[in-house]
Amino acid sequence: MKTKAPHSNRVWHLLLLVLTLAVPLLTVALLATTAPGAGDIDITLRYPYGDLAGNAAAGAAVRKNDPLAIEAAFPLESYRPGSIAMLRFAATLPNVTIQVFRVGPERTRTVGNMEMRGVPVTRPVLLGRIAAGGATRIPIGRWPTGLYFARLTAAGGRVGYAPFVVPPQRLGLSRVAVVLPTHTWQAYNFRDDDRDGYGDTWYATSGHLTARLGRPFLNRGVPPHFRTYDLHFLHWLQQTGKRVDVLSQAELDAVQDPTELRSAYDLLVFPGHHEYVTAAEYDAVEGFRDRGGSLAFLSANNFFWRIDIRRSVMTRVAQWRDLGRPESALLGVQYIGNDEGEHRGAWIVRGASAASRLFTGTGSGAGEGFSNAGIEIDHTTSHSPRGTQVVAEIPNLLGPGMTAQMTFYETKNGAKVFAAGAFTLAGSIRQQPVAQLLDNMWGEILGKPV
Repeated sequence: MKTKAPHSNRVWHLLLLVLTLAVPLLTVALLATTAPGAGDIDITLRYPYGDLAGNAAAGAAVRKNDPLAIEAAFPLESYRPGSIAMLRFAATLPNVTIQVFRVGPERTRTVGNMEMRGVPVTRPVLLGRIAAGGATRIPIGRWPTGLYFARLTAAGGRVGYAPFVVPPQRLGLSRVAVVLPTHTWQAYNFRDDDRDGYGDTWYATSGHLTARLGRPFLNRGVPPHFRTYDLHFLHWLQQTGKRVDVLSQAELDAVQDPTELRSAYDLLVFPGHHEYVTAAEYDAVEGFRDRGGSLAFLSANNFFWRIDIRRSVMTRVAQWRDLGRPESALLGVQYIGNDEGEHRGAWIVRGASAASRLFTGTGSGAGEGFSNAGIEIDHTTSHSPRGTQVVAEIPNLLGPGMTAQMTFYETKNGAKVFAAGAFTLAGSIRQQPVAQLLDNMWGEILGKPV
């Protein structure tokens, strides 16, 4: 149980958090003096109270309730077709209407970070009065696999969104699976569940190492960074006719034998910020790769923290590299730092053999600039698989030696692994060169020329 600090301690806590904003450069300078292996860069930015500067502001923000939000959430990350989903309410209101939508095929534009749009898969139903602690049952139809949400509306412009994934009836209906970062969404959920004035996640509260799954998101129920990190990629899948299964992280957590995952899929795509993974998921994905399954990571800072999940509560355990399983051995690169997006830069295409294939039709060749990225960046290490090719870089983006690297490697058993190395190709996919790069990557990995 979390001990509630007196008011003076809370003020001191917030002051200490604010002070971390003044020391990131010093932190980088100190940590840059050590390297675990030849050629490694281990310059992880670590803040005393969490991993992001600005947590004081985020912690304070959760104290304010959005008067227009209707809070509700599904306890599970996903529901298969034919099952019954239980939507739980965290608000009491009269005359509430509910409707379920699928994200991706819609043609309407999503505006801001407190809105979700999609195509309806049910008609609007008047629930009437809802009460905090109550619930309603939602039958999941024979809907296509994808990301869905229930939208609750009431008088006065009140609205709430409750997202959930519909995986395929069985794994492997398509040969490609897209895995949404459902655990990371909840790690960045600053909702104050116990109403003590602090967000119930390690990003907002000192010494807090847990975050509960199945709770309403802030921003009226929209997952953190959803519009900028995930939404446009879901649109691209629809617009290009890509056949994929959409999975939550829960599906990978449930994998008992990586051989079954490999028999189901040729490629797993991780489009968003896939930072928090369980040992079961890490084992499944690594075993999938070791059996010839290919991987694509379209953001950065992936497979960084180990979490354990018990009774729907995530506990942050340790960084995977500190547990003897550096993520670069799987991805090809691993996280080295961030600056909260203050600096972005153009990728410079390198002369690696894979680069000519990946960048065909993008308008950029070796030595030329391509799009731009930043926020958080990855770099190769001595643990990167032999033959890892750096296909593009953003040189010295966060300071000398702090270079973002986009990589590609192949294994002897035929697995191909692509890693973007910065935020975020999925979020920039509306740019034609980025869309072309991802089309090329898709064809390169699946052995189908574009």
